[in-house]
Amino acid sequence: MFLRVISRPLMAKVKQTTGIVGLDVVSNAREVLIDLYTKTLNEIKAVPEDEGYRKAVESFTKQRLKVCQEEEDWETIEKRLGCGQVEELIEEARDELTLIGKMIEWDPWGVPDDYECEVIENEAPVPKHVPLHRPGPLPEEFYQTLEAVTKQDTPKITSTESQSKE
Repeated sequence: MFLRVISRPLMAKVKQTTGIVGLDVVSNAREVLIDLYTKTLNEIKAVPEDEGYRKAVESFTKQRLKVCQEEEDWETIEKRLGCGQVEELIEEARDELTLIGKMIEWDPWGVPDDYECEVIENEAPVPKHVPLHRPGPLPEEFYQTLEAVTKQDTPKITSTESQSKE
């Protein structure tokens, strides 16, 4: 038992490179990930509970944190998560923390109850402040092809051999 506890860190594989330009190896990646995922779960609490963004972030962060806590080896963490190298996961976690701060600042879920959204019907005139996003007409070839495909008529026999056998 004692030998396993002492030898495990010594026998661990050391990553030499990520193979990705500009992305350095993080020797304590597991600890960094656990710290980042814990911070993410604390920060996301500022987002309302019923928001889809919070639910999604909590879900995948809890799952990744659980794997990092269960596994000691970076290779096993990478394999179980299947989301790239641990160094890439660190970058993603840092980016998510930044995004959480911006989402809290932007407050996209804070639409007032009395907010009225302007609905524009198909033939209604579009106000000048609203960009016009209507596709142009489809080419005539499209309609011809569509008509040929959807026709219910059986194909006519054009071969002279087939006609002579009947």
